[in-house]
Amino acid sequence: MDNKNLRAGLKHGDFIIIDLLCLQLCFIISYWLHMPFANPYSIDSFQYQAVILTTSQLLVIVFTDNYKGILHRGKLEELWAVIKYIAAVMILALIYLFAVKHSTAASRLQLGFTSVTYAAADYIFRQLNKLRVFNSGKYRQNRHSVVLITSSDSAGKTLAALMSDPRHSSFFISGVIITDRECGNGEKLRDIPVYPLDEETISRLSHGWVDEVFLLQSETMTFPSELMDSLFRMGITLNYSIPPMTDGRWNATEMRSLGPYRVLSSSASSAPAGKLALKRLADIAGGLIGCIITLIVFVFLAPAIYIKSPGPVFFRQKRVGQNGKPFVMYKFRSMYMDAEKRKQELMEKNRIDSGMMFKMDDDPRIIGSEKKDRNGRPRGIGNFIRRHSIDELPQFFNVLRGNMSLVGTRPPTPDEWEKYGLGHRIRMSIKPGLTGLWQVSGRSRITDFEEVVRLDREYIENWSLLLDLKIILKTVAVVFKGSGAE
Repeated sequence: MDNKNLRAGLKHGDFIIIDLLCLQLCFIISYWLHMPFANPYSIDSFQYQAVILTTSQLLVIVFTDNYKGILHRGKLEELWAVIKYIAAVMILALIYLFAVKHSTAASRLQLGFTSVTYAAADYIFRQLNKLRVFNSGKYRQNRHSVVLITSSDSAGKTLAALMSDPRHSSFFISGVIITDRECGNGEKLRDIPVYPLDEETISRLSHGWVDEVFLLQSETMTFPSELMDSLFRMGITLNYSIPPMTDGRWNATEMRSLGPYRVLSSSASSAPAGKLALKRLADIAGGLIGCIITLIVFVFLAPAIYIKSPGPVFFRQKRVGQNGKPFVMYKFRSMYMDAEKRKQELMEKNRIDSGMMFKMDDDPRIIGSEKKDRNGRPRGIGNFIRRHSIDELPQFFNVLRGNMSLVGTRPPTPDEWEKYGLGHRIRMSIKPGLTGLWQVSGRSRITDFEEVVRLDREYIENWSLLLDLKIILKTVAVVFKGSGAE
């Protein structure tokens, strides 16, 4: 299976499930059309035929691009796609049944009825699922935020071309930056905010929800070298049109389409779609196992937390995720209820001078930290939870939802994110993770934020599935030892 088919299949898993279930339903209905109302799976010959049909269906799903662009097809285009899909499934099944000499009049009749009923039912269910997706409040959240950068003479027609393309439903234009003139306050183009190219706008790119930038250089536009430097330092995926990138500082890692334009993309976190799909499958498997472990731990941990500090067992906090997209992160509560209010009072004791993260010795906000051992070290329930990273377990739910990955970079809070410089933003050019390279390289012992950024950049630029596996194994060892954490 090639990368594009794999990516489309994983992206549209709901349509795959509908197709699989619909085939079995139509197989049963088709059996009832020419036989008594009974269970076709109880008869060996029809049970065998059902297995062959399902196998054929899975082969067609895996080795064709049936689901590519499914959300962007018109009604007639979708009908033709359904007919081709079903024809491929039935032809494969017939070829096999004839080859093994298992084809009978009854089996051919069954296949014929199944083809007709499946074509009608599958088309209807696909259309209904499209309505569900389009009416979902999360549909826009799953689209890519793209900022267009171009000159004033190209902005209007470029924006019109992007928004009129059928593939526009996979992304939305969140802003337009004009390079050759000043822009009025609140100026819009086709209801999209327009900004001038200045330091304030670059700051917007650094702290806003921006997945990609599309830079269209017109004939009247000077090549924006300084802007390119800033975008690359921030780790934003850059799509540059027209001339190929010849400057060695911005290596073009991928050529692809953005709307009707053919672009070269440069990204510090570039990886083949197939490997990213495998990483997501690993996240789903790990997330499921982790959620089960979290439920078991909850049964024993919840009473201990509540008795020592009455209040919610879980702690919800807004964090900044991939490319500046906000999400809610979950933890077991290991601090007293007023921890966030007291944080400002304790900032002068922060061991990380830059204020980009908060770490302090003997944090009094931790539940039970007033209790000390013979060496004067805190030994409360909150300290135990944090030492062994038990507070992080609920984040397996975030991994399962897709907000986070098993391995990545730790997500900052919004106030920390606002302090980021251009070179810091690259940390969030990938999906945040439960653990990462800098956690297993020292965890709380690392107090230099620039060293954190260096390790995160090293992970991003050298990412591989093997590296993820090594980090996970090291994390398990570090957590059980309780080393390097507070």
